[in-house]
Amino acid sequence: MVRDVGLEGHFHIDSAGTQGYHVGDEPDLRSQHAARKRGYDLSPLRARKVEKADFERFDLILAMDDDHHRVLSRLAPPAHAHKLKMMLSYAKECIHREVPDPYYGGPDGFELVLDLLENASAELLNEIRAELEASSNA
Repeated sequence: MVRDVGLEGHFHIDSAGTQGYHVGDEPDLRSQHAARKRGYDLSPLRARKVEKADFERFDLILAMDDDHHRVLSRLAPPAHAHKLKMMLSYAKECIHREVPDPYYGGPDGFELVLDLLENASAELLNEIRAELEASSNA
């Protein structure tokens, strides 16, 4: 989405887990398959564990669920705790508060996750674009 609006130079986007179980692994093949059907290539991604330095490195840290939020809250240095948000807090007209883990379900779970993430990502990008435009007009 960022690339589609020509703002890739303004962003450094990464993904990390709160546990180290899958460090170095590629995304679940079912996730890759669902993403590929929507034009996303997840194959270059490799799992990593979130680090305290991420709170300094990034302007925003997005938790997918309450458990992740609790872990990240404990990890966040006090000066950067304000950067932690729930991903779906950006979703528009969404009945979900958390992104569900599709791992133990069927393929529909992966589609739902993509629906939720696309919704929240689009709204977050709109918010950031408005902020960028406001700051460039100031």
